[in-house]
Amino acid sequence: MTNQQLWQAVLGELELNLTKANFTTWFKNTAVSFVDGEKVIVGVPNTFTKAWLENKYHQSILKTLQKIIGGHIKEVVYKVELVKPQIGKTDVPAAATAVRAAAPSVASEAPANRFGLNPKYTFPSFVVGKNNELAHAAAQAVAKNPGKSTYNPLFIYGGVGLGKTHLLQGIGHAILEADPNKKVLYTTSEKFTNDYIQAIRSRTTERFKQTYRSPDLLLIDDVQFMAAKDGTQQEFFHTFNDLHQADKQIVMTSDRPPKAIPALEQRLISRFEWGMIADISQPDYETRIAILKAKCAEKGLELDQEIVNHIAVIIQNNIRELEGALNKIIAYEQFQHTPISLELVKRILESHVTSGRKSATPKQLINTVAAFYDLKLDELLGQSREKRLAFPRQIVMYLMRKELESSYPAIGHELGGRDHTTAMHAFLKITHEVETSDRLKQEIEQIKQRLYNN
Repeated sequence: MTNQQLWQAVLGELELNLTKANFTTWFKNTAVSFVDGEKVIVGVPNTFTKAWLENKYHQSILKTLQKIIGGHIKEVVYKVELVKPQIGKTDVPAAATAVRAAAPSVASEAPANRFGLNPKYTFPSFVVGKNNELAHAAAQAVAKNPGKSTYNPLFIYGGVGLGKTHLLQGIGHAILEADPNKKVLYTTSEKFTNDYIQAIRSRTTERFKQTYRSPDLLLIDDVQFMAAKDGTQQEFFHTFNDLHQADKQIVMTSDRPPKAIPALEQRLISRFEWGMIADISQPDYETRIAILKAKCAEKGLELDQEIVNHIAVIIQNNIRELEGALNKIIAYEQFQHTPISLELVKRILESHVTSGRKSATPKQLINTVAAFYDLKLDELLGQSREKRLAFPRQIVMYLMRKELESSYPAIGHELGGRDHTTAMHAFLKITHEVETSDRLKQEIEQIKQRLYNN
């Protein structure tokens, strides 16, 4: 295994325990530059990243290296040096934003990912299952007829690591393949916000407007991060209107449907719902099998069907975690020179089996739900019966019973001294609604992911 393959395996492991924002911020443009005996040198782009990795993530990096290579690694040193970007080859795409130039000569000279599109994220490499077939069909319809009112905008929502960005960028690749002269822009809401702030500071708002209002296709990831940013929402409102009135295609992703995004202006919610809304849920067992086989083929890895079945049973949350598991298996085989057997895979993935419920506390759960619904703790724990507060409060009670196995009196105590019958009613109510509402089921899965990942 090369240094690059080693670091990819490390990144795949670290990514499972970090938010997308933290992972991209602190591990972009890092690489293993030297391995010798007990020492590993990690190249980083600047002194700020060096200090942050040393103080914040050193133990995680060291333990991951020891797990992959072996316990003989004793020292990890961080060195500022020019390294080739590593992130972008993993499941987290580079957040770079650019517009596809109109001139055919420029388009033919530049690789696609120079314009913000990851070469891996195309329709042919996307595995379709029951959990995503509607979103996939809508994405293909947009790629064939961009700008049509029925699918404009297209709003795709779902939990972490389920393939939203893959579909989003797949549309961009398909449109560019059909017409290289099309202008395509891929960005994230965070990048849009940062560009807008910078434009105000540098007095270049006209250039900003020209950049974001000129493409034929605007692909914007994670629009939920626009919540509570009034200036950004206002600017995006006008950008949306300009593009839509010119029959330009807009495609957005989010971790929840428009109406469930807290502190989002009603006029934006209305516009996000003009076109098509499609959700992506957790892949079922058969889809996970298909994804694993596709990933194995992509990595040149041959696994017995029994092993593939075991991985699909153990890992159920998302595609990113499936790929991370395969990276761990590949790394272990190459460094330990051990044939891959079912017993070996069970041992490698043992942490996936044992992680979860035991690591969460009632306080962590309450904080997670409050953050998810953009509420203050005193609001969530207070006595108000407003729907915007009562419903999240019932979610807390349901999860405390379902995930933490708390007693009804204990749940009532944690939620401000409420009666145990209130907790019982909330659990039964949410249990029934989860069985009948796919949207609520996804929200709860997203809350659980945040809870256990943190």
